[in-house]
Amino acid sequence: MAVSTATVEVVRLTAADLADCRHQLGALLTDAVDDGASIGFLAPLDAAEAAHWWLQFAPEVEAGRRLVWAARDGAGRTVGTVGLVLEGKANGRHRAEVVKLMVHRDARGRGLARRLLDTAERAAADADATLLLLDTRTGSAAERLYDSAGWTRYGLVPDYAADPDGTLSPATFFYKSLT
Repeated sequence: MAVSTATVEVVRLTAADLADCRHQLGALLTDAVDDGASIGFLAPLDAAEAAHWWLQFAPEVEAGRRLVWAARDGAGRTVGTVGLVLEGKANGRHRAEVVKLMVHRDARGRGLARRLLDTAERAAADADATLLLLDTRTGSAAERLYDSAGWTRYGLVPDYAADPDGTLSPATFFYKSLT
């Protein structure tokens, strides 16, 4: 079922929200892994494991060190997410990392990933972060997104992470200055 992103609402999640929508977030995570996304998991990813994975971040979300957004379609289904991890070290409070940007296959190609990325970038600026970092599989659609969104490549590491099928793949590292 194709999703119209015109009716998609992007909302910041609380720690309680993570618990409440862990199954929908888990389904989104499973969809990404099933589609071959290299986001830290091997296939097949069990739905219960995927749902439970989100709960580990509740303390960081509660403390404000990790910000998580969910994109929900008109029916309330979670069709996208992005996270922002704020650096807690005194010498790094000016930087943050964009993590786990995912869009369900049914909602891709309509600008939702860009919208989620923009949301994370605005929140980073609001938190006084002036430097953003991220990594992605080399050659992925995400890599093209970051290129087009003004991010700068600063390195490529061969065999950085295993794809869901276990094949080692390179990762491209990006940064973006918000100053």
